[in-house]
Amino acid sequence: MFMSILRAVLFSGLVVIGSNARADGVPGNCSQLIVATAADWNSTRGKLQLFERAKDNWTAVDAPAPVLFGKNGLAWGSGLAGQNEPGVHKKERDGRAPAGIFAIGEVFGYEPKLPPGGDYPYHQVTEADVWSDDPRSPSYNRHIVIDPKNPPDNYTHEKMRSGDFAYHWLIEIRHNSDPPLPGAGSAIFFHIRRGVNRATTGCTTMAQPELVKLISWLRASQHPCYVLLPIDEYQKKWRQWDLPSPEKNAVAQ
Repeated sequence: MFMSILRAVLFSGLVVIGSNARADGVPGNCSQLIVATAADWNSTRGKLQLFERAKDNWTAVDAPAPVLFGKNGLAWGSGLAGQNEPGVHKKERDGRAPAGIFAIGEVFGYEPKLPPGGDYPYHQVTEADVWSDDPRSPSYNRHIVIDPKNPPDNYTHEKMRSGDFAYHWLIEIRHNSDPPLPGAGSAIFFHIRRGVNRATTGCTTMAQPELVKLISWLRASQHPCYVLLPIDEYQKKWRQWDLPSPEKNAVAQ
């Protein structure tokens, strides 16, 4: 009996390991991929390009665009791939953008509807919409709605509508989301850059026309994902993670 139980436990462990191994990389149902690369782990800037997949082949749909990352560079994040890699990992307020592969969450914005051509889950924000960045909160790294005239005690948050032009449009990058681990980093988005040389606290930013184009391109039925890596890591992992080949990818060269 003991040996039967032991064999069952070992088999279950192998299944889990095998499942995890197969899960690494771009999911099979993802056919829209946002690819960004940085020169190295300490880079604050890089390039971003959009790809679509048909019959296991990735094709670029536009030219690379300049983007900005964390003021202290990159660190491994927690998403679809990257969380089990050795090296520096994203922490709350470390000034680093999470590297790896991530699902794309909801789009948020000040406008009543998406830009022309947009067709993606969208939430128009008000002064009541915040994103919790308090690791002590049960709502950590979640979008919540509060009473702005009577906010919870001992509570910090990221206002999603503060009049800041940079937050006019936000796209959620699902880092540390399933479920959130306290202190592992929160409120990671694509948003409008505040200047051509102004890095972020962990988001990926770009010029407004590029962000609007990205929002208009997204389709929920295509299960879009985001990959951010230093160039050397991209070269190492593109086959294993089912990324566009460097020959097709002007970003990773």
